[in-house]
Parts: sequence; structure tokens; C-alpha cells
Amino acid sequence: MKRNLLLLLMVLASNKLFGQVTYKITYHYFRDGAMLKQDPVVVFATKGKSFVTKESLVSGNARYPAEVSSYDYTGNKVYRISYLSADKQISTVDSSTLKKYTYEDVDSDGKKIIGYKTQKAVTSVNSNKIELLYSKDAQIQAAPNDLGQSLGLVLEYRRNGNSGLVAASIEKLKGWPKDLPEINPSQLLDELTYRDELWKSRFIYLPVFQDEQICFQPGIKSDSIMRFAEGTVILKKIKVPEVDVNSQAFIQLIEKSNGDAYDRTGSVFLIAEDQKISFLDGMKNGMATLPSYVDSSGTSYPGMIRTSEFSPVYELMRFFTPFGVSHFNDRLALKGKTWQDSVIYRQDISEFLPVLSGKEVYIGTYIGNYDKGGHKVSLEMSIHPGGSNYAEGMKIMPLFNTTNVMEMGGQTYPTMFKDEKGLELTFELTQDVKDAKLRYISTGHGGWGNGDEFVPKPNRIFLDSKLQAQFTPWRLDCGSYRLYNPVSGNFENGLSSSDLSRSNWCPGTVTNPVFIDLGDLKAGKHTIRVQIPQGPKEGESISFWNVSGALLYK
Repeated sequence: MKRNLLLLLMVLASNKLFGQVTYKITYHYFRDGAMLKQDPVVVFATKGKSFVTKESLVSGNARYPAEVSSYDYTGNKVYRISYLSADKQISTVDSSTLKKYTYEDVDSDGKKIIGYKTQKAVTSVNSNKIELLYSKDAQIQAAPNDLGQSLGLVLEYRRNGNSGLVAASIEKLKGWPKDLPEINPSQLLDELTYRDELWKSRFIYLPVFQDEQICFQPGIKSDSIMRFAEGTVILKKIKVPEVDVNSQAFIQLIEKSNGDAYDRTGSVFLIAEDQKISFLDGMKNGMATLPSYVDSSGTSYPGMIRTSEFSPVYELMRFFTPFGVSHFNDRLALKGKTWQDSVIYRQDISEFLPVLSGKEVYIGTYIGNYDKGGHKVSLEMSIHPGGSNYAEGMKIMPLFNTTNVMEMGGQTYPTMFKDEKGLELTFELTQDVKDAKLRYISTGHGGWGNGDEFVPKPNRIFLDSKLQAQFTPWRLDCGSYRLYNPVSGNFENGLSSSDLSRSNWCPGTVTNPVFIDLGDLKAGKHTIRVQIPQGPKEGESISFWNVSGALLYK
């Protein structure tokens, strides 16, 4: 009996000596000396391993996705585990994390944290100074993140001197928690696949087009998408799930030349379905069936302005293709330059969430070109929760869009700005609105040296005869995009055509909208006017302006 008791005492003493006790350490976030109300980090640690999680996961109140880390000090491995939902998790292994960082020991004043006297170590991560206060007295390794895992028990992590994590409590447990996940080596993903799945689980991903051709081919058809205007317009219906008003929405377009060598106007648009007649009706039945704007010369421009029964399209993004990116990359080699293989255009479109959330919508893309090969595009939308309250309570109304997306299907170039009054239309509000804004995109085109593409022209916006804004849309940075333009024309003075400054666009860029404050508006009819001093016709060359406007209000 005494012998058995002695052996038991020896085992218990051995366990204590070698740190077999499990500890639970809770860390709180701080910034500028104040504690933050943020989900605390919880670490379970024993000899040879630790597990980093969050208080919300421990208490069963997780917000998904949630990532935790398991540290194996014996094998020098870190396992990442992500809970994508209550019943789905993925995991991977990282064998390099524990070897990535070097630490410099620094004299410290022996500050005590939850009873432990600390030492200080310093390292740097991405130009950020990291200070770690740690102790070896607990005879365990543990930290609230990857840093300092080899030092001992990290009790404070401080980033750039003013923010970080500090241990608030430590307690001994009877054993390792049974509900912590075990690693199954046969189910581990490679790290790149794991990161991709985790990243995509954080937002709503909506593919629209995948490597679709936009070209000039009369009669071209596709099974998966709708085509119009001899192949220069593609359209698809997608379902957007209902999302929180605090979400942010983005579209991303990837474009490559598929044979067309020229810079072209492009537009990503959304069919407005708030009135009796939609732009899609004209696409199907002929643009002549839509209401038209008529200028002083009698020229008719169908489908470009809002009327009492019709809405033009919402323009989500205006973009411009470069000179032959990808397809013509081998035509000209320049020392020290590597041509890009595609252009990626990405833009925040959160203001359109009120007409996207919970709806089935038609989204299209247009590239004006006359080439049988044309261009290849991929388009996607992503909606990300949180981060913005911009769209909360917001409404949006399409007013005008002179970008002739049906150029090869019945829409002429918008030359109505040759009239002194410019473009003028009347719209009606059914109730008083607050904080109205005009989302306005403007680009000038046409002509050669004297055309509006290359001559700065002021844009003036009037509401009910009152000047609301005046500015000159102009881009000076076109030379920044030279590597997207392999077959841009080159001049004797060493410049390329793609270098030249233009009226608010460059080959290979997006033209961002401007938001013009209109103030609070009363219910009833209002008249908006856009005035631009459009240049005269030069022989067969004309100048014209693509402008689009949507009214935002609450």
C-alpha cells in the first residue's frame, strides 16, 4: 500500500515538474492604454502544445468563419483550423511559422503581469515594431498569436507601442479540454487551397461571366448568356441574395484582347426595372421602340434618358480597354518592360445594393469594337458584410446614360452636347427626399488633336436652372498604364498614344464616378441639365460625350 502511494506521488510530482498541467490564459485587446470591448483571445497550453481560439468559440457564440491555431512544439508545426459554419471545418499545416521570426532580447524593468515577472523581446513584422513581454516561470510555451511561441509564456503583445493583447487571467485546468478539435492528417488541405476556401467563405461570391467573348460577329449566339448588338453586348440574369444594408459590394472585370488591337469604351451595366418599359425591351424588340431624346438638329437618341414610363440602364462601371493587351504582347519587345497579360478593373458599387439585394437582375457588359475576335472578359460580383453603412436607407434612380451600349444595335453616338443647352430632362419625385446626390460619370471622345478626347472641356450640371457643379474631367496619368498597351502607336518624340492625357480616361483604366451634392429636394418635377461645350465636326470625325447619371437619396 505504501509502495503504491509512493509511486502515485512520484507520478504526480513528475507531471508537475514537466508541466503536464493544462493552463487557460485569457487575453484582452487594448489600444492607447484602454481596454477594448472585443472578443478575447483564449489559449489552452500544456507541455509540448497549445491551442489559440476566441472566447466566442469557447462559449458557443461563434461568428463564422472563425479561425483557430494549434501549435505542436515537438514537431515544430502549426495547424490552422477554420470553422466555416457550425458543421463544416477545414484545416491545413504550416511547418514554417515557428521558424520565421528572430527575436532580440531587451532589458526590461521586470514588469509583472498576472503575477509573473516578465522579460522583453523585440522583433519586426512588415515594418511594424513588435514588443513581447514573456516569462519562463510557468514552464510552458504559449502566446495569443504566432509571435513568441518559442520564448515561453507571452503575457503581452504590443504593436508599434500603442496596441495589442495582454493576459488578463490564467487558470489551471484538470486536463486538456475534450471539445477542442483533433487534427486528422488525412483531411489536411494544402495551404493555398485552405486560404482560398477561408477567404471566399467571408463574403458572397457571384460569378457573372467567365472568359466570354465580346466581339463583332453578326449572328453570334451562346447557350449560357444573351448576346446583342452583333456580339458587342453580353447579358446575364443572376440572383443576388438578400444582404445586410451595411454590406459593401464590388464588381471585378478581367479583360484581354482576343484580336482587337485598339482602345475601346466599355461599360458594365444593370438593367433598371423600376418602370413600365426597360432597356431590355429595346434590346429585344429594337432600340427604336424606346423613348428617345431629340436634339435641335432632329437627331434621335433612343434609350438614353428617363421618362415617365422608361428608365435607362444603371452604369455600374465605365472602363477602357488598352491597346491589345495579351493577344499582341509578342509584337513589340522593349528592354526593361514586360507587358501585362490582362487588365483587372475593380470598383466599389455599394450604392447599388438597394436595387441588388434579394433580387434577380440582368447585368451586362459592352465593349464597342468592330473585330471578329474582339475581347475576352470575366466578370464577378462580391458582397462583403459589415464595414460600411453607406447604403443604409439609400434609394437610387437612373436619370440618363448616353454611353451608347447598343452602338451596333441602333444607338447613335451622343453628340447632343453641340446644343447650347446640352442634355436636359425632367424627372419626378413622389415624396420629399433628403441628402440627394448625383452619381455622375463623364468621358470625352472623338476627333484627333482638336477632338474632345484630347481637349479639356468643362462640365456644368444644373438642377432647376441652378448651377450645382462645374469641373473639367481630365486624366494626366495615362503614362502609368504603358505596360498594358503593347501595340499603342508610338511617336517620333518618344511618346506612345497610350501616354497622352485624355478627357477623364486612359487606355486600360476605370473612370470613377463623382458624387455631386444636390441637397434636400421637394416632391414633384425637377429638371436636370448637363452642359458641355462639345467640339465641332472635323470632316468625318466627330466629338461626343458619354455621361451617365443616377440620383441617390434618402
